Amino acid sequence: MSKPADRPDLDLDKSSEQGFCKFYASLDAQENTIRVFERSNGDYYSVHGADAEYVANVVYKTTTVIKYIGGGSSTGLASCTMSRIVAENFLRDALLKYQLRVEIYAPQDSGKPGPWKVLRTASPGNLQQVEELLFANTEMVTVPLVMAVAFKVAVDQMQCGVAFVDPAQRSMGVCEFTDNDVFSNLESLVIQLGVRECLVETPTAVRHLEHTKLVSVLERCGVVVTERPRSQFSSTDMEQDLGRLLELTAPVASLPELDLKSAMSTLAAIILYLNLLMDETNFGSYLLSTHSLSQYMKLDASAVQALNLVPSPQDGSSKTMSLQGLLNHCKTSQGERLLAQWLKQPLLSIEAIEDRLGLVELFFADTETRNTLRSVHLRSMPDFKRLSSRFQRGFASLQDIVRVYQVAIALPALCDVLSGVSQPLVVKYYLQDLLAITEDLQEFRSLVETTVDLEMVDNHEFMLRADFDEGLQETKAKMEEEMGQILAEQAQVAEALDLEANKKLKLERHSTYGHCLRVSRIDAARLRGKSTKYVELSTQKTGVYFTTPTLRDSSRAYRDLSDSYTKAQTALVREVIKVASSYCSVLERLNKTVAHLDVILSFAEASASAPTPYVRPTLKPDGDLRLVAARHPCLEVQDGVSFIANDVSMVKGESEFVIITGPNMGGKSTYIRQIGVIALMAQVGCFVPCDSAELYIFDCILARVGAGDAQLKGVSTFMAEMLETASILKTATPKSLVIIDELGRGTSTYDGFGLAWAISEHIVKEIGCKCLFATHFHELTELEAIYPSVDNRHVMARIANNTASSGQRDLTLLYKIGQGVCDQSFGIHVAELANFPESVVRLAKRKVEELEDFGAKDAGGDAMDVDSPGSDVFTKKQMAEGSKLIELFLSEFSSTPGLSDMASDQIALRVNELRAKYDSDISANAWVQHVIATL
Repeated sequence: MSKPADRPDLDLDKSSEQGFCKFYASLDAQENTIRVFERSNGDYYSVHGADAEYVANVVYKTTTVIKYIGGGSSTGLASCTMSRIVAENFLRDALLKYQLRVEIYAPQDSGKPGPWKVLRTASPGNLQQVEELLFANTEMVTVPLVMAVAFKVAVDQMQCGVAFVDPAQRSMGVCEFTDNDVFSNLESLVIQLGVRECLVETPTAVRHLEHTKLVSVLERCGVVVTERPRSQFSSTDMEQDLGRLLELTAPVASLPELDLKSAMSTLAAIILYLNLLMDETNFGSYLLSTHSLSQYMKLDASAVQALNLVPSPQDGSSKTMSLQGLLNHCKTSQGERLLAQWLKQPLLSIEAIEDRLGLVELFFADTETRNTLRSVHLRSMPDFKRLSSRFQRGFASLQDIVRVYQVAIALPALCDVLSGVSQPLVVKYYLQDLLAITEDLQEFRSLVETTVDLEMVDNHEFMLRADFDEGLQETKAKMEEEMGQILAEQAQVAEALDLEANKKLKLERHSTYGHCLRVSRIDAARLRGKSTKYVELSTQKTGVYFTTPTLRDSSRAYRDLSDSYTKAQTALVREVIKVASSYCSVLERLNKTVAHLDVILSFAEASASAPTPYVRPTLKPDGDLRLVAARHPCLEVQDGVSFIANDVSMVKGESEFVIITGPNMGGKSTYIRQIGVIALMAQVGCFVPCDSAELYIFDCILARVGAGDAQLKGVSTFMAEMLETASILKTATPKSLVIIDELGRGTSTYDGFGLAWAISEHIVKEIGCKCLFATHFHELTELEAIYPSVDNRHVMARIANNTASSGQRDLTLLYKIGQGVCDQSFGIHVAELANFPESVVRLAKRKVEELEDFGAKDAGGDAMDVDSPGSDVFTKKQMAEGSKLIELFLSEFSSTPGLSDMASDQIALRVNELRAKYDSDISANAWVQHVIATL
C-alpha cells in the first residue's frame, strides 16, 4: 500500500464537486479507456468512477483509497488521486502493459477547477502526445507501431491491403496480399512487425462475419483494435499528402506504392489517425517502403505462445521464462528493441543467417573483446532513436547535444577495439559504418566544443560558452564570484567541524535546496546544538543535508544568476540545436549499427553463459533435422532443474511425422516445443542448446497447443482448437514445422480421435511437412504401419513394485524419448502423484484389473459378468472404451493447476466440472455409469 504522499487530497468545495460530477456524467462511455484529470497544474491527478476502482485495485491494491464526491458511497462519484510520479508510472503501464487507451483532461483556464478539455490522448500504437510526458526519463523498449487493414471478400479468399507506421522511426510500410478466410498471412504479418494497435473499418451488416474473424485474429495477437469510419479509408489525396511527408529524391507520382490502392487507403487512415499532417516537423522526414511477407519465417500467435518467445504476465519476476528474456543481455534500449524484432522475424536467407552466426562465433570465442564492448562501450550508449526524435520535434536541449558529443568522442576507442578483431564480417557490419559515422561527427564535435561550456557539464550544468555574448560574459563572471563564496563557506564549515572538505564534508547541488552541504549520519552529531549556525534540511540514506545562512544566500544568488543566464541564452541555444538537428540521419545510422552489435553480443553472451554452452548450428536449404543432446533453453536455467537432454532426428521419408505418446508430466510437451525453439533460434542467427545441430530452413512454425478458450467472446475450448488447426492446414507447406500438443481433447472421445486421425493423415499425405504430434490417442500410432514417413516415439517411465505396501507400484518418469509406442497407460499413476482421492484411485485400479483379467480369461468372448451386486452384462467394446474414458478423465484431473494445494471442496468442484464436460461420453457408456454408481 502506497504512502499517503502518493495520494494527495482532492480538495474541492461543494460547488466544484457538483459541477465536476455533472461534467463527468456528460462524458460518453469509452471501452478500454482511462480518463485522467490534471489537478493543480499537474502536481497531481485524479481518476473517477470505474477508472477510480481500477486504479485502486491495480496501483494501490486496496479500495480503501477511494473517496466519494458529490454524495455518499451510494450516490457519490468514486474518486482516487495519484501523485505526478505515481500517475506517470501508471499511465506507462496502462498503455504498454495493459493495452488501454488514455485521455488526459485539464482545465481550460490553467489553475481553475473547470471547465475541462482533453489535453492529450494516447493509445498503445499512438504515443506521440504523451511521449515527452511519460518517457522523457524512461527508456522505451517497445515500439509503438500502428497498422491499418482493409480487405475485400473473394471466393474462399481475402484481398488484403495493409499499411503500418512507426512515428518514432518516421517510417511507413505498405503491402497487399491474398489471404485465406482465417487471415493466416495477416496474423504472421502482425507478429513479424510487433503491431500494438490496428485500425479497421467500422463493420457493415454485409461483412459482419469477416470483420468478426479479423478482430478475433488481431486480439489473439494482443493487438488493440480501433474502428474508424469507412470514409477515412480513402486514398484520394494520398499523392499530395505523401509529397509533404516523405523524404523524396524523385517525384511522388513515380512511387510504385501508389499503385497499391487498397494499401494506400489504409495508409490514409493512419495519417489521419496520427494527425501527421498537423505537425510540420513531420514534413519531408518519413520513408516509405513495400513490405514483403516472404522475407521472414511465418509464425502464428499459438507458436509465439507455445515457444514462449516473449514475456507474459505469468512469468512473474523471472526473466528467463521466455526466450526473449533469456537471450536479453543487451546493454542498450535499441538493442532490446531489435532483439524483440529479430525473434519475431526469423530469416529465410542462409547467407544472412550465416553472417549472424559468424559474428556470434567471433565474440563467443573472444571473451575479452566481448566483455570490453559490453561493459565499457555499449553501456554508455544513449537511445539515438529517441534523441533523433527529440531533435526532429524540437524538444531537444543542450543536455541532449552533450550526450551525442560524449558518444562522438568515444567512437574512435570503440573502432580501435573492433579493429583488433580484424575479421571481414566485423568490417562489413560495424567497422566500416562506425568509421564513416566518426568522420561525419567531426564537425559536430567542433560545433559543441565551440559553443557549449564543457567545464560546466561536470557540475551537471548545461549552458553555452559565455564568450558568445557580452551579457552572458557579465552574468558568468557574477556566477563564478558566487561560486567562489560558496566554496569559501564550505572550507570555513569544514574547518569549524574538523571535517575534510569533499571527503567528509561534501558540497551538493540539490534539486530542491540548491547548493548545500552533506555529512554522513555519524558525522551529523557534530551539528547538534548549533542550530543558529547550521540549518538541517533533510536526513536521507546518503546522509544529512544542511546549510548555513551565508551558504543559503549565495546559493539563491547563484540560482537567480543561472536562471538569468538560461533565459539570455535561449535564442542562441535554439540556433545551436537547429544546426545539431541536421545530424539526425547520422544518429539513425549509428542507432542501427549499435543495436545490431548489441544483439550479436547478447547472443554470444547467452550462448557462452548457459549451463552447457550452446553450439553453432549447421543449416541447409532442405533435408533432414538432426539434434544431438537437445535441451530447452528456458527450462534448463530454472532453479532446481537438472535437464535431461534428448536426441532428435526427423528424416525425410522415414520420420517426418513424429507421434509421441506417454504419461502426462513425462516430457512430451517440452520435447516437441524445444525442437521449435531450437529451429527458431537457428534462423534468428543464435547458437542453439545442443551438442550438435543440423537443420534446414523452415518457412513457418505453426502450433496447436493447450486447451485455451475464450468464453467471453463466445469461443469454446473445442472451437478455439479447431480454428487454430484450420489455420495450420491452410498455411502449412512442405517446408513448415508443425507442433501439435493434444488435439481432439475438447470433444467426445470418438469425435476427437476421428478428427485427430483425419488431420494427421492430411498432414502426412497432402502437406508432407515436418510435424511433431503429442497425443494420448494411442490408436493414432497405427499410422506408422500405413505411412513410411510416420515414426512413433514415447516418453519413458519406470514402474517399480513398492515392497512397503502390497499391491502398490511406484512410477518414475525418466524424461527420455524412446522409439516405439508407450506400452501401457500411466494415467492412474499420475493421478496418484497429484494426490487424487484415494478411494477413487483404488476403484479405478480395481476396474482396470477387472478389464485386464477379462482380456486374459475370455479373449474370445463377447461379454463378461462383473462380479458385484447389481451388475449388468457389458461388452468388451464397452469396457475398453470406458477404460479409455476413465483414463482421460483421470489424466485431465491430474493436470489441474495447483491441485496439490486444493481443499476437499475445491477438489469436489473440479471433479464435478469434469463430469459435466464428459457427460455425453459417460451417458453413452453403461460400464462407466456402473463404475460411477459403485463410488
